[in-house]
Amino acid sequence: MDKKIKFRVNGTEHEMEVPTNRLLVDLLRYDLGLTGTKEGCSVGVCGACTVLVNGEMVSSCLALAVFADGQDVTTVEGLAQDGELHPVQQSFIRYGGFQCGICTPGQVVAAKALLDRNPRPNEEEIKDWMMGNLCRCTGYYKIIESIEKAHEFAK
Repeated sequence: MDKKIKFRVNGTEHEMEVPTNRLLVDLLRYDLGLTGTKEGCSVGVCGACTVLVNGEMVSSCLALAVFADGQDVTTVEGLAQDGELHPVQQSFIRYGGFQCGICTPGQVVAAKALLDRNPRPNEEEIKDWMMGNLCRCTGYYKIIESIEKAHEFAK
């Protein structure tokens, strides 16, 4: 069974019919071509598929696409504005907050959500917030440093 949904992704309006069992991660990746969002574990524990829905973190591998109806979804592709990387993205590049890249989109989106709430978190606050985003390469020290120093790139 299909359902017509209307939603925004990265500021762009979309209206489409989707199967009621379609996952949000699949809608983003395969229907809209936004491949930055990764599916790592498919059970909502790794954080690679993290997107923001109305500013709140959501595991898109667990959320049905119909959940996006009437919502504002932000993916890693939507963080850059006017051709300029988001401060979190700039900091991840500068301070080496990524390794193989599988977890990076989810890490960056989760870090943005944290920094929207607390622009200068300490190490413990970062560790607590980022607990649901796993890194296979164990690049946690650089991820934490990148989040701590993201304020350097804020305007």
